[in-house]
Amino acid sequence: MKLCELFENCGYDTEIRGIKTSSRDIEPGDLFVCIKGIAADRHDFADDAIAKGAAALVVSRDIGEKSVPVVRVSDTNEQMAYIAQKFYGYPERKMKMIGVTGTDGKTSTATILQTLLSDTACGYIGTNGVLCAGYEGDTPNTTPDADKLYQFLDQFVRHGCSYTAMEVSSEALMRGRTKTLEFDVSVFTNITSEHINIHGTFANYLKDKSRLFAQTKKDGFCIINADDENCQTMIDAANGTVLLYGKSEKADLRIVSYDIERGHTPIRYSYMGKEFTVDSPLLGEFNVYNLSAALLALFALGYQMSDLEERLKHLAVDGRVTFIETGRDYWVMVDYAHTPNGIQNILKLADTFGFDRIVTVIGAAGTRDPYKRPLMGKTICDHPKTYGIFTYEDPRTEDPADIAADLTRDIRDYDNYRIILDRGDAIRAAVDMLKDNECALILGKGNEDEEELKDGPIHFNDIEEAKKAIQARNSREK
Repeated sequence: MKLCELFENCGYDTEIRGIKTSSRDIEPGDLFVCIKGIAADRHDFADDAIAKGAAALVVSRDIGEKSVPVVRVSDTNEQMAYIAQKFYGYPERKMKMIGVTGTDGKTSTATILQTLLSDTACGYIGTNGVLCAGYEGDTPNTTPDADKLYQFLDQFVRHGCSYTAMEVSSEALMRGRTKTLEFDVSVFTNITSEHINIHGTFANYLKDKSRLFAQTKKDGFCIINADDENCQTMIDAANGTVLLYGKSEKADLRIVSYDIERGHTPIRYSYMGKEFTVDSPLLGEFNVYNLSAALLALFALGYQMSDLEERLKHLAVDGRVTFIETGRDYWVMVDYAHTPNGIQNILKLADTFGFDRIVTVIGAAGTRDPYKRPLMGKTICDHPKTYGIFTYEDPRTEDPADIAADLTRDIRDYDNYRIILDRGDAIRAAVDMLKDNECALILGKGNEDEEELKDGPIHFNDIEEAKKAIQARNSREK
């Protein structure tokens, strides 16, 4: 697209091949939009972008004469999403857009939606990356900035997708990363106190979550957890038809009963005056809710159970309740749970398996919501069968020892925990201390492939590390 087509009457016919907001990502022919971030003003990197081949710049303040065309707008942050939307040809209008928000369950629900729709028909954007059949991308954020978001949506269209299922974080809603999107279906999983360092108060957090439902099309659907005590805020914000799920009598898709077993979860539902049973391969009460949200969303889009039954058999969420084969009588499980509510839910699930002890490895992300850390530690060590090992988890610029101190602040007089700052060592220690019918529960990272340390990211995967630890232990014990 030519610059004069992107910005009418700007007078430049320069060809633009892509849009970037980071000078590190610039390729020849790109348009560099100088947004202002929390830690840096991208105007300061204009010369770096030009040196790497930027064809033009978009700015909101004077940066002097440059060797490439410069277009000035009132606010680059405000205009960024509109620029990307126009450049990529409004790809969101060529698909059904499904947005999922909530403190816990976004990844699982969006993944379930993609699985039930198939990755040939539906793209996924979220914690586990960017994916559709024939295309994979990476995003450092659960919900990417607009330049990357529209690039991904464009790729989904090019690969034949009719749907996108995406996680929509509260921070993305607050910062306007998705403000140009109108959703055909919006989904609310739950909300508990989280990210207060970003939003300031729980009331602000709640309000920012509710923006998704205001951005739902009038002829769209708002799928809301009727059992969450704050569901009314989402209902009040809803711009589309509200449909409720949960155990509540007012739920449109009502969870009548379920049995959590080691290999599967039979769930009985009531919908439109009829009852039916789903035998879900996903484990835990939280996954009963995640599946319920996804099913109701698809019913709203016109699907019947008969359309979904075969794909239901193949449901799996990387990094959620992932058991790793040990070949012995001890167990190892990896899960993404990283909030007090998520930890409580996964421990509740582990209780149903009848383990004699649960050795839990967990950290807390650096520069993120320190208020929840003491509650995380107490939730683990107050559990009667749990021994905690506290370690690092994406410490970033924080000292891991300080994070561990926060996690253990309210349990200093407890004797059922230890601190092992190196995460690899922590996982090995957990596996090595297991006796028969005990389980190592490795929480926080799921199937993520990176740890963000002070000096930058390193490759690290909890599942890989657990397998190494199991192999090493079993080799020693032969």
